[in-house]
Amino acid sequence: MAPPLITVVLPAYDEQEQLKECLDSLLGQSFREFEIIVVRTPSPHCPEERLVEAYELRDARVRVLRLETEPGIGQARMAGAAHARGEYLLFLDADHLLPADAFETMAARLAETGEVDLLLFGHNREYRDKVWPGNAAELLAAAGPDVFTPAEHPELFGAPPLIWDRLVRNGTALTFPDGFYEEVPAVHRSLLAATRIAVLDRECVTIRRRHTLHPQGSEGAGHFDLFDRYESTFELLDAQPAEAPPVDPGIRAHLFTRMIRHYLFVFDLPGCLTRTERPQFFQRAAEHYKRFLPDGYKRPDGREGIKFSLLASNSYATFEVAKFSRLAGVRR
Repeated sequence: MAPPLITVVLPAYDEQEQLKECLDSLLGQSFREFEIIVVRTPSPHCPEERLVEAYELRDARVRVLRLETEPGIGQARMAGAAHARGEYLLFLDADHLLPADAFETMAARLAETGEVDLLLFGHNREYRDKVWPGNAAELLAAAGPDVFTPAEHPELFGAPPLIWDRLVRNGTALTFPDGFYEEVPAVHRSLLAATRIAVLDRECVTIRRRHTLHPQGSEGAGHFDLFDRYESTFELLDAQPAEAPPVDPGIRAHLFTRMIRHYLFVFDLPGCLTRTERPQFFQRAAEHYKRFLPDGYKRPDGREGIKFSLLASNSYATFEVAKFSRLAGVRR
């Protein structure tokens, strides 16, 4: 039997009881050359065995990987990917939905481009019965129809680092660390390693909550993990082999902007940080601003640029008193 085009890796963490709808949207695809690996763990956030077993018995394209331990979501993803037979990997979560022709349009785009390392596509967010386009929509539209390298479109490093808005060629060395924000270094590593990238300028995934809820298996995890994730990314930039061409300065600049926007987003998002944690988080973010600031960097314009400036000078008290977190929208 020929391998499927796509393997969906789907950790079965289902705190909001959305896994069934996600699986139904996958099995309702008009394109049928795919498989689903559902990764079930002993976590209390995974559904009862009978739910995933029913899908496994219903459709041969569904395989359930039953882990005896309770890892974090990153480890669950890597465990599922190790069993994938597809040419491309798609990492999803239980809160995702796909339109019925999503895989068909992906397959058609791959037929146009030939083999690529990454196929990037759009997404939208559904919250309280409203739908918003993903923040990378303009970047994807501007990339054009041709296959390209990272250096040809460094602005894509400024997009939110999401693992579920792309197909990744099977065999790509993906590592997801334990803890929160595990997809950040995996996304950046795959972009840096790619030599052929293409874009499908279409929204193929809907996410039905604002941000990922991490399972209990990520022991000791927290929002401060975000600093380790971007440290890993910038260390990767500095660790390129001597024989490799130098990293395009634009990549570093766009990545820096993304990092600071991400820090400010988490700092601004209600419920992420306690009152005690806020000054600590701000100080860590300011340290990273100074440490990773690219030569000749130009801050964004307007109110966002003011927020960047206050962070650069570690002006926590001024930042909080000015209440910029509420007056100026923070981009995600």
